[in-house]
Amino acid sequence: MTRQPYPDEPSTQAAFARHVSRGKVAFYEAHGISMVMGDRAGAVFHDAFSDRAWFNCHCNGGVFNLGHRHPAVLAAVRAALDELDIGNHHLVSGHRAALAARLAATTDGRLSGVVFGVSGGESVDLAIKVVRAATGRPGIVSALGGYHGHTGLALAAGDTRYRDPFGPNPPGFTQVRFDDLAALEAAVDDTTAAVLLEPIPATLGMPIASPGYLAGAQELCRARGARLILDEVQTGLGRTGRIWCHQHDGLEPDVVVTGKGLSGGVYPITATLMTRELHACFDDRPFVHVSTFGGSELGCAAALAVLDVIEAPGFLERVTALSDRFTAGFAGAPFTVRRRGLMMGLGFAADGAGMLASKLLFDAGVFAVYANHDPAVLQFLPPLTLSDVDADEVIRRVRGVLS
Repeated sequence: MTRQPYPDEPSTQAAFARHVSRGKVAFYEAHGISMVMGDRAGAVFHDAFSDRAWFNCHCNGGVFNLGHRHPAVLAAVRAALDELDIGNHHLVSGHRAALAARLAATTDGRLSGVVFGVSGGESVDLAIKVVRAATGRPGIVSALGGYHGHTGLALAAGDTRYRDPFGPNPPGFTQVRFDDLAALEAAVDDTTAAVLLEPIPATLGMPIASPGYLAGAQELCRARGARLILDEVQTGLGRTGRIWCHQHDGLEPDVVVTGKGLSGGVYPITATLMTRELHACFDDRPFVHVSTFGGSELGCAAALAVLDVIEAPGFLERVTALSDRFTAGFAGAPFTVRRRGLMMGLGFAADGAGMLASKLLFDAGVFAVYANHDPAVLQFLPPLTLSDVDADEVIRRVRGVLS
């Protein structure tokens, strides 16, 4: 076991409670969950103070799409450390240029403008800023129960439980039910700058939109002069078996936000991809938006390695095959499976059953987190790099506990 920078579990838990989060420690203690994350590699992470280990089937919402400490990402960052630091956002950067070109190419060049950030919330904030600048309109319509981050504009577009404790919401934000095109049509008018949606809202319980819903949202935006922003922080970068989830439906959004998995779980980096029309707002005002650590050149090295992995021949087909393996393995189990690729939600009949499932699976060595806005659903996002042997073991444990 790797030597830890702290002496023992009780003192670590006490220090975390004292200085980082009393509430988090109290929550875990109340639910009988005692663990300090220690060694980690591939699909598994270990407790720092025992022999216990867990298959990571939450992956921090997709941060660990490639598992923990993927060798290609580690090698790229180690090599970059020999010559780079974060770089300077005031200057032209070949590393940012290379990554931006690769990201634009994933959209066949249609979203040719790229602005980098550090967090998903920061990148959603930027998306809202550019659509307001381009349209001259204030309105943002998003989905009830959605999640777009904890920063200012992103927070305003998300669920009330994350923003109400901190004061009134800024004006211009409206929320409607997900997968309700009639409600969306009633909300979008000539003051709407954009509709902001997750193709599959994770915290809402992974609902899969009805056929035509997302396409209908895009058509509505075009008819009424609004833009379509898709938050693919969790659904993007191979999670659903395509580079972007919206590609399953042949959509052409005006903005795509990516993050989490772009980091390879090693170095934080996010990006907002947008059309040339929207990106033009920076032509005459190139310093109107800055992010000191956004697009760190070390982060670019990590992200380029991530793209190398997921764009390798056969990788996305492998994701689809793994998805089919889980679907077959879960057949007949006492839960429903909402899925697109390896973006899965395990749905239970009883309200709150997803919370219980999280605890039972934790005790069985599988880490998964219930959907915060629909606790009858367990978010289930195994690494895209999972082997067949490990997939079968995860299926065995899930069925053993939840049956």
